[in-house]
Amino acid sequence: MLNGSLLSASDVVWPGFLGPERDGWVDHFQPPVEWPKSLNTVWQVEVGKGYGSPLVANGRVYQHSREGGEEVLRCLELATGKEIWKQTYAVPFQASSGGERHGNGPKSSPILADGRIFTMSSLGEISAWDAKSGDRLWRRDHRKRFPKNHPNWGASTSPIVDGDRVVAHFGNDDEGALIALNVKTGEEIWSQGSDGASYSSPLAVEIHGVHQIVDWNHRALVGVDSESGTMLWEFPLPQFTSNQNMPTPTFHNGQILLGGENRGIYGLEPVIKDGEWSVSERWFQKDVALDMSTAVINGDLLFGFSHYKKGQLFCLDTTTGKVRWRGPGRTGDNVAFLSIPDHVVALLDNGRLQVIKATESALEEVASYQVADSPTWAPPVLLENGLLIKDQTSLALWSFE
Repeated sequence: MLNGSLLSASDVVWPGFLGPERDGWVDHFQPPVEWPKSLNTVWQVEVGKGYGSPLVANGRVYQHSREGGEEVLRCLELATGKEIWKQTYAVPFQASSGGERHGNGPKSSPILADGRIFTMSSLGEISAWDAKSGDRLWRRDHRKRFPKNHPNWGASTSPIVDGDRVVAHFGNDDEGALIALNVKTGEEIWSQGSDGASYSSPLAVEIHGVHQIVDWNHRALVGVDSESGTMLWEFPLPQFTSNQNMPTPTFHNGQILLGGENRGIYGLEPVIKDGEWSVSERWFQKDVALDMSTAVINGDLLFGFSHYKKGQLFCLDTTTGKVRWRGPGRTGDNVAFLSIPDHVVALLDNGRLQVIKATESALEEVASYQVADSPTWAPPVLLENGLLIKDQTSLALWSFE
């Protein structure tokens, strides 16, 4: 049997992509004085393909995935992996040339709020589900507005819930919009812009007292008033040729850290003066860049994964933009990060989980575990004393005890 510290059964432990604040910070996990030499598998179940993050709440795990031509939303008992309910629906999506090795999705992570789960299919359909029963509450696809409702390699944005609104960028590479829907009914509250969709996900943050949605679309990074949908500011950083807009921006101390394939990393600060918004470029560096991986903050340091030299971990000072260290090359294609007190957890795409010290002096590994035998592209979830890992087709619960 699992103890309560592993389960955290009474709380919404991990509601969606990168956690409660969409920043990768895990406040319920305290690093052990001495890390164990190995982890124990509690259970492992087949759940299908896909890159979506597991959700954890009230002793349950929710996983969005694909089996054949259908996408699947599952609810499992956290303690045992036993299936509580399962919903399937047809999503006849086929990955375009160049994206075959990543499969047909889903690549979006669902989000849980107030008893509802919101999923984004590879075809750009958003659905609301009852977390307790699994019943579908509503669905919207915007196909009449955007006949092709997804970018080239499928919709990958993870919706975000902000108050009574669930927000996502709908559309294809050429046209789209950032749209807020009512969480209860699915009715449109506001729609902003006409820019195409990217593979990045929006943030909900407060900047200079204004609550806003920050979204990196096909053309630019934008800030939109969360309640009204009014455009506040933008910073052009378009997608071009094969350089896709994929990582989710990182927000820290009023600054937005943003980088794309072969385009370095920017430190941007939206500012307001006399009622007018603008964006100040505090720094830019091109020694490292972000391809698909989203970076995380620990202290005033940014920890990420650059695709240069066939993949290398890095640490960057968020105040100056100076790169403090870079790890060895040929590390892989992707890393999913979590941030915990004084450490960063990095799940490499080869199934290796690496724990490193959150220090600017050098890359210092304190623990390493092999947690999967197949590729791991889905973000991991840390419990108080456990770990959920989604590999190519299965979901596993590991214990640190």
